[in-house]
Amino acid sequence: MPPTPSMMPPNRPFEILLVEDDDGDAFLTEHSLRKGPQPFNLHVVTTGEAALDYLHQRAAHAAATRPDLILLDLNLPGIDEKTVLDKVKSHSTLRRIPVVVLTSSRAESDILRSYDLHANTYMVKPGDPGIFDRMTKSIRDYWIDTAVLASG
Repeated sequence: MPPTPSMMPPNRPFEILLVEDDDGDAFLTEHSLRKGPQPFNLHVVTTGEAALDYLHQRAAHAAATRPDLILLDLNLPGIDEKTVLDKVKSHSTLRRIPVVVLTSSRAESDILRSYDLHANTYMVKPGDPGIFDRMTKSIRDYWIDTAVLASG
């Protein structure tokens, strides 16, 4: 028998927040994620400030749904990803949301800094769409189907 996907209520859709400032990468990520059978809602924001507004339900995101997973790009305009990651992981309830850093950076300093700030995973976006599909499948398989996540 497969594991229970999470502690979420059974009829609530899985919620993903994608923080990505490149429209092409956002499209590719969504397209690849949607190839799986698991239903989910994807919310896309393009800046670190918008991510924090979304997570704290402020401004245009006052009615935002708490995400079950955050996919966070590096090199965001304005408030950078490291500040976002630090604020998420230092907040009493937001810290329970898994954060997958999804970036093109292979810089050791970015990898170390992300893990020092308690990122749950660091994944480098491959240039090959087939490999990208396999990578996003691994995200779906693990975070949506396998991991037991806190609901609040």
